[in-house]
Amino acid sequence: MAIEVIDTIEVANREKKRTVVMNTRKLHSWVHYYPKPGDHDELHCHNEDQTFMCLDGECTMRFPDGSEAVLKPHMAALITGGSFYQLVNSGDGPMILMGTRSGSQDNIKIIDYVTRKDLRAGGGEVQITNGTGEAET
Repeated sequence: MAIEVIDTIEVANREKKRTVVMNTRKLHSWVHYYPKPGDHDELHCHNEDQTFMCLDGECTMRFPDGSEAVLKPHMAALITGGSFYQLVNSGDGPMILMGTRSGSQDNIKIIDYVTRKDLRAGGGEVQITNGTGEAET
């Protein structure tokens, strides 16, 4: 289908996980859902440019130099490929973001900040960890 209209909040609340909503050779988009305050991923980067739009809740983006930026609904982050960041649900309920990235999802690298290795090379993905340090399933 050339054009599809979706309700991103409905998708997030129904799926309750990262959900790809579009994947073409030029662009892919997804909805992020971090259910609980304190949920976060690890510091990482990707090989392509991307954006995040905060739709619900609050997202604190952390950077390697110790600085942070807070996204609230209707705010966007514009990220150049190769820039390391971490996403943290810093609100008091679920955090919902919509992301877009250039290129097909199938060609994206997820580079871990500590190891500088592509997590996808070993079949891995970025894991969401809850406030108690346990990985979400």
